[in-house]
Amino acid sequence: MFFKKDTSAKLQSRIDSLIGAGTKVEGDVTFAGGLRVDGEVKGNVHSTGEGGGTLVISEHARIEGEIHVSHLVINGTIIGPVYSSEFLELLPKARVTGDVQYNSLEMHLGAIVQGRLVHHGGTGKAIELKLASSN
Repeated sequence: MFFKKDTSAKLQSRIDSLIGAGTKVEGDVTFAGGLRVDGEVKGNVHSTGEGGGTLVISEHARIEGEIHVSHLVINGTIIGPVYSSEFLELLPKARVTGDVQYNSLEMHLGAIVQGRLVHHGGTGKAIELKLASSN
């Protein structure tokens, strides 16, 4: 039998802050706990504090900048490098233009990454995923 792995326990269950639809932020955003973005951010997004923070990017959201968080759920657009130290989930409408560094990855059908996927596991040794040759 196949069972769907429950990843919800890995993510913080609470969102402390929201950048709402129609809101545009220009400049860096630093947060603790959980942040959901429904609007636009032109700047870097970093989490601070214990646990590293959870960032949720909704379907119509757009971020242009570097992202550094522990847990990341993407269903919108990111232009820039992404660093997820623990868990990264790419939902069907996720669009990432830039390199992605992650520890644990779940990628749904339809998600697009235009850049490198680089795994950083507990060994401290980076393993880079490469495209298969089309020979």
